[in-house]
Parts: sequence; structure tokens; C-alpha cells
Amino acid sequence: MPEINVVPKERYQLLAAVEVVERPSSIVKEMIENSIDANAKNITVEIQNGGSTYIRITDDGCGIERSQVKKVFVPHATSKISVKEDLDAIGTLGFRGEAMASIGAVAKVELLTKGENENIGTRYEIVGGEEISIDDAGCPKGTTIVVRDIFFNTPARMKFLKKDVTEGNSVAGVVDRMAISHPEISFRFIRDGKQTLITSGNGDLKSAIYSVFGKEVSDGLIPVDYSYENMRVSGYVSKPTASRKSRAMQFFFINERLVKSATAMAALEQAYKNSIMVGRFPMCVLNVEINPSQVDVNVHPAKIEVRFANEKPIFDLIYYGVKTAVEADRTVKEADFSPTLEDIYSSVKVPERKEQTYSARLDFFKKKEEPPVQQTFRSMTSVEFNQSLNSSRQVYEKAEEIKNNNEKVKKPFSDIDIEFEENTPVSEAVETPVINDEKPVEDFILIGEAFKTYLIVEIGKELYFIDKHAAHERMNFEKFKSQDTVETQMLLSPEAVNLTKEEFSEFSENIDLVRKCGFEVEEFGESSVIVRAVPSLVGDSDVKDLILEIAQKLMEHKTDIVPDKIDWIYHSASCRGAVKAGDYTSREEQELFVKKLLSMPEIRFCPHGRPVFIKISKYDIEKQFGRV
Repeated sequence: MPEINVVPKERYQLLAAVEVVERPSSIVKEMIENSIDANAKNITVEIQNGGSTYIRITDDGCGIERSQVKKVFVPHATSKISVKEDLDAIGTLGFRGEAMASIGAVAKVELLTKGENENIGTRYEIVGGEEISIDDAGCPKGTTIVVRDIFFNTPARMKFLKKDVTEGNSVAGVVDRMAISHPEISFRFIRDGKQTLITSGNGDLKSAIYSVFGKEVSDGLIPVDYSYENMRVSGYVSKPTASRKSRAMQFFFINERLVKSATAMAALEQAYKNSIMVGRFPMCVLNVEINPSQVDVNVHPAKIEVRFANEKPIFDLIYYGVKTAVEADRTVKEADFSPTLEDIYSSVKVPERKEQTYSARLDFFKKKEEPPVQQTFRSMTSVEFNQSLNSSRQVYEKAEEIKNNNEKVKKPFSDIDIEFEENTPVSEAVETPVINDEKPVEDFILIGEAFKTYLIVEIGKELYFIDKHAAHERMNFEKFKSQDTVETQMLLSPEAVNLTKEEFSEFSENIDLVRKCGFEVEEFGESSVIVRAVPSLVGDSDVKDLILEIAQKLMEHKTDIVPDKIDWIYHSASCRGAVKAGDYTSREEQELFVKKLLSMPEIRFCPHGRPVFIKISKYDIEKQFGRV
């Protein structure tokens, strides 16, 4: 049997240190948490070379009495825990007493501090876990810690540090997150002699977010403040129109501690269902206030993972809090005329080359050479102009003639859910300020329809482009959800639908759910179902395709909860029953449709998250024409 050896103190300190101190940002995080626990109101973080050679953190907290200074670097020495019961309700950011001992073991550390009741401060120096000196020092109340040359005594660990810019960005990310978790504290970050962040510390979270992430992010946020079962969630989430391509901008805090929580993330994204497109993700800065006894933060050395005594109330709190905020938002997506970099690069024509790759155009663009001016317009004589105008007029008149002939033979789409008396003149119906007891609508001018898909409406000094399919789909979806019992209509002849064995099995297990959604359906043989009635909103859509789509979704989402299954069955039915892009709608139907839509301000997105409206201001149009 191998001999069991007792590891010397200096060695086990190094072993323990690398668990807590992974990189410079780990040091910054631990020391900022200590400053916050010391009730600091101002915290300054300064680094050089990504923090690998120099880190200084200064705070105006309560400071450390001289008699306590040496204990700071003793393993498991802490002022946060005194009795065993304190572990059951941890209310501070730090509590283990490992961080400073670990930092002192792998770096050269200088501590300057002065307690509230002391007349003179203390300077303490420790290198690689060994005390060097302790002296008097002139310093204000609070604490300053300087950390130099991390991993100087563990070169194998130092090899794993990344480039200075990468390590510096990691530190900046820590400071950013601390700043938005504590807006009541003024943070200042200095990187290689340049100040890159300062927050006011006025307690306004929106102000802190603006300072950290900038105006664009700040402008895209809506407030959240919701209480449930002695818990509270507050902060900001993004407007559905300001979603992003990743989850990188999702920040969750439990009692002002940054955490990673699959429960919180799932609740957030579930609250945005039907409001943002698939593959897009909301932003958030949310703090959950909860009794500390209901959450265990002593799970991981980094203290970023937590366990809840009961996950469901946390999910419900975040879900309903965010859902309430999102549904109250009335923001309409605005058209963006700014070109992407790829658009700009692709538009640059490199002279004297027949074939150009994207990279070649990019290289040319980066050289900032002046591309040749492409002449779009040339001078015309009056004769040439009149000939061109007459030719264009003839083409236009011919196109209108063809269009009118086609429309005469097409069946008008009259299934849009607009209710009015059959003999009521359209002008009277349109002038009515309220439809079906809905909310009053703004005055609008219907400009027309583009591509038989987008209705164009003028309201005040703005133009709205309305996707009639997306809008009608959402109208249907909202009507489905508002009905206690879904209205149905009998089919002229029952429709038999053949399914695969797997689809039939899953459909049979959920047949009561499908019936609840307005389908009169029953099993028919070993792998078929027969449909006798469908929701009235579906109209004369292809029933067979709809049932097959529902069966397929039941197969793909076996583990979904019942409300989710109902939602996507309603999605499918709403989509099938909605007017399609390219369907003909008369002028009268268009006006009534717009009026109905404007009376439902909660509708801004289709059930799949695509925008229903796109708004263009008069100012933006005039800017395109150079009038402003």
C-alpha cells in the first residue's frame, strides 16, 4: 500500500488557491464582493496588462481594524459566518473565507486599510502566502488592495492565462455585472491608464445599464416589477423588437448575487413565447428577492450556481413578472434603412476586374480607395423624356388592365373576422369609432396594399406597413385563447386522416386535448382518425394537412406541458384560417381589417414572433429624399 503523506501547508494552499483563483477576473470578482459586503459606496478597479501584473481595488467601506488584518489571509477566516445556522441563510456575497487566502498564496499582495474607529491606517504585505511586513500607513477610511504578478510561484498555471486583451475583457465583464447588480454603488474602471467605465451610484438601475451597455441597449428595455408569494422580481427586460441572436445579454441575480439558473432562463424565454421569432433571445437584468433560507449558494467555488428549495415558485415569479411587462409594451418595430457592412462592401466595385469575391471587395474597401462613380442618371432632351414618359404610362395602364381582369375572376377573401351588419354601407361601418366593443381606434388613412400582402396606413406623421397574414393569424390566436369554449363548424363530409403508427399513438394519448381545441375527432381503425368538425376560425382550410401538422407536433413535443401544446395547436389553426399573402382583399375589407386591428393594441407580433407592423416616420422618409 502506498504511504499516506500529509501535504505541507504551503502546498495545500496552492492546491486550494487554483480552485478559487482561475484568472485575474476571479480575483477582481472576489475582492469587489468583499468591498460590497463592507458597505462601500464607491469602488475603483484598476488593472494593467489584463490584470496579470497589476490589480488595484479601492473602496470606501468600513475598513479593517489592525488587529484583524492578518486574519484576512488565513484560510477559512471570515466575518460572515459565526455559527452553523448562518449557513442556512447566507445574506452576504462572500462567506467561505477562502478568497483572500488563495489570492495571497499565488500573488504579491499589498493591503492598505483603516477602520472606522482608527486614527491611522495599516499597510500589510504578503507574498506567496508569506508575511513580509506590517506598518502604519496614512490612508482614508476604507480598503485598498494591490495584487501584483499573479501565479508568479506557479508558472505552470501562468501558461494558461490568455492574451492581455482577453483577460482584460474578462475583468471588464466582471465589473460590468457588478455595476448593474448594485446601481447604488458608484463603480469606476481604469484599464491600462484609461478610464473605461464610471457609474453614478444614484440607485437608478436604468442609469447603470446605460453607463455599462450604452444608449441602444438602454432604449430597448422595459421595466419589470412583480411580487408573488413573498418574493419579488425587478429590473428590465428587452422589448420584443430588441431581441438578440444569443443569450449573452441575460443577467440574473438572486438577492443581488449574479447566478446561472436554468429555471430563470426557461421562465424568461417562455414569457416571450409568441412575441419574438424562433432563434432570437431576450435581454434581461433581473434581480430576484427571496428569503435566503430558500436558496443554497454554497454549491460551487465560484458561487455562481445555486439550488432552490422549490423551483416552481421561482419559475412562476419570473414568468408572470416578465409576461406582464411584455404584454403591456406597445412598441412597434421601426424600419431600419442603415446598410450592413456586408451591404456596403458588396456595393463597392473594384475597377478593372471581371470577377470579384466578397473578400476582394472587402480588401478594396479597407484601402479606402475612391470607387468609380457609377452614372445612374444621364441628361435627357425634352423629346426623349416625353417618349420615356409615354412608354411608362402605356406599361402601367396595361399592367392595371391585367390586374383588374385577374381580380374579377378571383374569389374575394371574406373570412376575415370583421363583424358588421350585412346591409350597412361600408362608409358607415368604417366611420364607426368602435368595432365589436373593442377599444377606440386612432384616425387613419388607408393608402393601399403592396404585393397583395402589406397594407399601408398613414397615422399622424407615420406610415405603418401591416403584414395582413401575420396580423390576421394573431387575431385568430387571441380569439382562440379568449374563448371558454371554442366555436366549431361541422364539415360537409367527415374527413379521414391516415397517420403513421407512432403519430396515431401520440395523437390518441392527446385526443381529449385536441377536442378541447375545437376539433370533433375520433379514432378510426388502427392508424386513422376521422374529423367531423373543426374550429370555425379555420374555415375551409385543408383539414387533412392541419391534422397531420398537429400529429407531427405532438410527436416532436411529447414532454411539453399542456398549455404549451394548446398554444401550438392554436398556432397551427390560426395560421391555416388566416388570410394568406397574395390573397385578394377588397378596399372595404382592408379598411375594416385595419380598424379591427387598431382596436386591439395588444397585437404587435404574430404567434411565431414576427412583427405585425413596421413603422416609418415622415422624418425618415424625408431624410431619404434629402429634404431634412
